Amino acid sequence: MIDVLQSIIPTALFFSAPLIFTALGGVFSERSGVVNIGLEGLMVMGAFVAVVFNLTFADVFGSLTPWISIVVAMIVGAIFSIIHAVASVSFRADQVVSGVAINFLALGIGIYLTKQWYGKGQTDMVAQPFFTVKSVPVLSDIPVIGPMFFKGIYTTSYIAILFAIVAWYILYKTPFGLRLRSVGEHPMAADTNGINVYKMRYIAVIISGALGGLGGGVFALTIASNFSQTTIVGQGFISLAAVIFGKWHPLGAMGAALFFGLAQSLSVVSSSIPLLSNVPDVILLIAPYVLTILALAGFIGRAEAPKANGVPYIKGSR
Repeated sequence: MIDVLQSIIPTALFFSAPLIFTALGGVFSERSGVVNIGLEGLMVMGAFVAVVFNLTFADVFGSLTPWISIVVAMIVGAIFSIIHAVASVSFRADQVVSGVAINFLALGIGIYLTKQWYGKGQTDMVAQPFFTVKSVPVLSDIPVIGPMFFKGIYTTSYIAILFAIVAWYILYKTPFGLRLRSVGEHPMAADTNGINVYKMRYIAVIISGALGGLGGGVFALTIASNFSQTTIVGQGFISLAAVIFGKWHPLGAMGAALFFGLAQSLSVVSSSIPLLSNVPDVILLIAPYVLTILALAGFIGRAEAPKANGVPYIKGSR
């Protein structure tokens, strides 16, 4: 059993990291009252930018390239999300429609530019991807849990968990977090108390764009290693499901993302698990999506979204 866990846990953390980053972005956006169906598109844009930057500047930055790549992916994701903010906050457009448009627009831009720049439907494999940490000094020597959590793990997995803790602190322990949650629960009361509802929602959507871009960049540089139209296929929607399953709470979203990451890892680690070794690969490949549907079907009725989530705010309205 210990050997099985030692093969499952690192792989589950590996697949969970992009979902955690993106789900945290969804939490910030939806806590402010803006539904962000566009998480998939933000991941696509982040993946595209991270791969292109990596391929272009690998010879310049060397081993620092993947780290700079995901920072650039965050910046571009934040900028790209402004489209959703303008449409849903300023123009009060339907937030679901705006999010869907973001998904199509990001994929269209990514595919078009890939064909223009590389002359084919996918980019080359990146020269400087992320690599696993062989072992964390001292911690990897802890009996039982050391090999599970501190050997063969990507640094991005640790950073994702740290981001979830930081996001919890920001949302629940700082004045900024209180203001952001207030505009998602009762924007009129927040406005009456001097909080700029539009500004807070813009900030929240931009944060979600940065984290969505980060999630896409991490996925591309750890799992996919290149960009094509099938690089991001549902991970953004799984992240959105993690937001709902996690009750719009950063730590809850992280837990849900870990669960869905575990589901995604089954097709990789199945050969080392006796119960799964004879299960057809196609079943294991669709398992994450089936488990996502089942989790939401059994839970969504008990999940209560922020009260103003998805409701456009008109200043001075009653």
